[in-house]
Amino acid sequence: MGINSFFDSINLLHSALDVSTLRYEVTANNLANSEVPNYKKQYVNFESELKRAFESRDNERDSFKLQTTDPRHFKSEEPRNWRDVEPRRVTDFVTTAKANGNNVDAEQEAMNIAKIQMQYRLISQMENFQFNQIKTAIKK
Repeated sequence: MGINSFFDSINLLHSALDVSTLRYEVTANNLANSEVPNYKKQYVNFESELKRAFESRDNERDSFKLQTTDPRHFKSEEPRNWRDVEPRRVTDFVTTAKANGNNVDAEQEAMNIAKIQMQYRLISQMENFQFNQIKTAIKK
C-alpha cells in the first residue's frame, strides 16, 4: 500500500464517518417528528454521488478530449474529484404514510438508527485497522 492510497483510504473513511453522523442526526430528527402533521422524512444521499465521481474518474482514461481553441467551444467534461463529494439531505415529498400527511415510519427510523450505529462502529474499526498497519510497518 502506497502513501497516497493510505491517505485516500483514511480520507474516504473519515468522510464515511461524517456521513454516518449526519445520517444519524437526520434519522433522529425524523423519529422526533414522526407524529408532526405534514412532516416529510429526510434521508442522506452520498454513496450514489460518490460512485458517480469514481466512475467519472475511471471513464476519463477511456474517453476522448475535445480540443478547445476558442472560449466559445464546448469543453470536455472534467472528472469529478471524489474528495469534493458532499452528502445531501433529501426530503421525501412523494410518499404519505399517515392520514395527517406525515410519512415517517417510527419503527423503520428506529431500525435505521441501529443500522447507522453499527455502520459507524465498523467504519471506526476499519480506520483503526489502517493506522495499526502503519504502526506495524514502522516497528519493522
